[in-house]
Amino acid sequence: MALNTVGLDYWLQWQVFVCALIIIIPLSVSLRITIKRGRKGDQQLKSCDLWLPCWKNLHPKWLLLYRVIAFCSMAFVLYHTVVSFGLFVFYFYTQWTFILVLFYFAIGIIVSARGCRIYSKKPFAQDVDRDMLLKKDRSENDSTTNINAVETKSSSGQEAGALENLMHSIYHACAGAVILTDLVFWFILVPLMSGKDFELTMLIGLMHSVNVVFLFLDSAFNSHPFPWSRFTYFVLWTGAYIIFQWTIHACGVTWWPYPFLELNTPWAPAWYLGMALFHIPCYGLYALLIKAKEFVFTRMFPHAYLSSRRSKWGSK
Repeated sequence: MALNTVGLDYWLQWQVFVCALIIIIPLSVSLRITIKRGRKGDQQLKSCDLWLPCWKNLHPKWLLLYRVIAFCSMAFVLYHTVVSFGLFVFYFYTQWTFILVLFYFAIGIIVSARGCRIYSKKPFAQDVDRDMLLKKDRSENDSTTNINAVETKSSSGQEAGALENLMHSIYHACAGAVILTDLVFWFILVPLMSGKDFELTMLIGLMHSVNVVFLFLDSAFNSHPFPWSRFTYFVLWTGAYIIFQWTIHACGVTWWPYPFLELNTPWAPAWYLGMALFHIPCYGLYALLIKAKEFVFTRMFPHAYLSSRRSKWGSK
């Protein structure tokens, strides 16, 4: 990694200003939407969405157990990655996202443990509440009396707290980020780096695959709503990484971890714009997987699977 001083002329190139606009505009819009949503609060997200499985007869303890296994497995992979390559690995977006997924599972363990305690006190009430919640959202013409009863009947129908909202936000940032990291690695970086002193080891392969596998397996069991409006968290996460890279580059680091981040080329704006637009299909692909889950499971297991279509795909 080069630590030579970067001259002022580097930052005064026309493509730097264009790339800055490509970063600043979506970041500003996403931040504004997120702040506005935070002030209003998320009225759709319920506490039970974060710990109650979408399978009718599946006890929440199994979702808790899965999250413990996922956290420990990913922590094991990350530990060996750091031992093998050093702290230098945290210079890459992959490790940033990997840690974010780890953080999601860590919070998920806490939320699930608390949910299991609630469930154990009144398990039958939980099932009734969940069924009523689903019926409420499948039919918008239901009686408002039943809706109010659902929302106030028990703790499982309460609105999500700060920890649940944080977990839900991280979940949506992870959803797009894991798709982005794995697609870019396997379909762009690996072909470009083949034959250039690059060796694809099992550890590197695991680092760029288990993230999306563990997250989607969690999605197969959880009841998270997945509206497109949460796309902003994904944008903010990537924006934070780009700002980090520009900052340390301005401090003297002259080596970019990814070739498409290099600013000293007239093609830089095209690369930045392309990667910015690529966020849309990445998030869309995960949303499509969630929609496929709903479509397949509701037809294959109509009595066992509890649809989570209260996510309302086009909701704001």
